[in-house]
Amino acid sequence: MKTLPDLLKKENYKRIKFKVSKTQHLLLKASLNGIKGNFILDTGASNSCVGFECIELFQLTAGKSKTKAAGAGATGMFTQIAKNNTLQLSTWKKNNFHLVIFDLSHVNEALIQHKAKPVHGIIGADILLEGKGIIDYFNHYLYLK
Repeated sequence: MKTLPDLLKKENYKRIKFKVSKTQHLLLKASLNGIKGNFILDTGASNSCVGFECIELFQLTAGKSKTKAAGAGATGMFTQIAKNNTLQLSTWKKNNFHLVIFDLSHVNEALIQHKAKPVHGIIGADILLEGKGIIDYFNHYLYLK
């Protein structure tokens, strides 16, 4: 009997390691426009996003957005959008990638209060859907096609 990793490799899935933080968040390393950053993998986030403070770091071109963001404990937050970026998670790569920019300070404040490291952004369901994502929680791997 073949293992899950063997089956997914045969189907051209890429394996991405994640860590589980003290706060039970799934943490990934990602590269956005060639610059490395720390991200939370969040199946409940509809879109991938970064904080306003990361616009320069990731060389983003921020544009207007009519969308208001909502998350755990916050609603109606102002957003911007950054189009045509490159996102890479391990060997999986997505060009022409659009992401939301909004205030992530409440997320990072909560992480810091629990003595966890702050993050640059969130990898959301848009990437999981695009990459036909499969999460192996037991072995701490995300698989994307």
